[in-house]
Amino acid sequence: MAVANQNITNRYAIYEGDCIEVMQTFPDECIHLSVYSPPFGGLYHYSSDDRDLSNNNSYAEFLEHYGYVVREIARLTMPGRMTAVHCMDVPSGNSGTDFLIDFPGDIIRLHEKEGFRYIARYAVWKEPLGVRNRTMAKNLAHKTIVDDSSRCSVASADWLLVFRRQGENKIPIEHPVGLLEYAGERSPPNEVLQWRGWSGNQIENRYSHWIWRQYASAFWDDVRIGRVLPFRDARDEEDEKHVHPLQLDVIDRVLTLWSNPGEKVLTPFMGVGSEVYASVAQGRLGIGVELKPSYYRQAVKNIEAAAAGTDNVSPQDDLFGSEDAA
Repeated sequence: MAVANQNITNRYAIYEGDCIEVMQTFPDECIHLSVYSPPFGGLYHYSSDDRDLSNNNSYAEFLEHYGYVVREIARLTMPGRMTAVHCMDVPSGNSGTDFLIDFPGDIIRLHEKEGFRYIARYAVWKEPLGVRNRTMAKNLAHKTIVDDSSRCSVASADWLLVFRRQGENKIPIEHPVGLLEYAGERSPPNEVLQWRGWSGNQIENRYSHWIWRQYASAFWDDVRIGRVLPFRDARDEEDEKHVHPLQLDVIDRVLTLWSNPGEKVLTPFMGVGSEVYASVAQGRLGIGVELKPSYYRQAVKNIEAAAAGTDNVSPQDDLFGSEDAA
């Protein structure tokens, strides 16, 4: 296995290298949860490395190669446990006459082929003007409405797809006093705060019920778009302008709902380390792999901050749209 760098502690293990080669060294059914964003099907190119999944001659070739990643995750995932994939519909171009590719649908079919069952899809809302300003998409310009609205489109939501591996989950994911922390921009009503950590009958736990109503909604319009890890220092000459880590609110919800403290959480496309950072902060064992050296170096800084108990999160501006460096 070609690993350029690695950093292994009792709280996390991160590797700079090819995720397939690294995952092939792990034993079967050793991972409790995985959460990640794959490269977005030819929409972005992250590096010139031949091993980079974003470097393919066609969308079909990308899907073939991504299938190997899904197969390894299926092998590693414990029966009855989850993998969560962050993605979006992929535009075919920016000509004003482009169309959308159903990347989420292809992801669902890849996972079902490998023994996962599709159980949930969450929409993460994005502000349309912010997406337009960031991407300069012609089909989101007001001028397009004025000139010919047959060419207008939508500020597509990000999607979080959740899959369960077939089999029986032998370790329940329990919340004996309900949900304790809310990851989002709303404020719980004052009248429910007294119920936080309620140890009595959970039917009475109004605080946890309030959080659950936010999380159980299929439309997440309360995710803090700017709550992401630092990433600008991870840019290099090959980067495009869209670099954007996955929001920590999304990751925190995934960890809370589908893992217990102390369990192993894997991300095969680590980027600047968001999933491992959140795992360490929530008392899980984070495992991450990243191919690109500049992303890996930033991930080391971010994850070390989490391990030290330092808040390394600061609001980032101009962050509307989809992630490219987890």
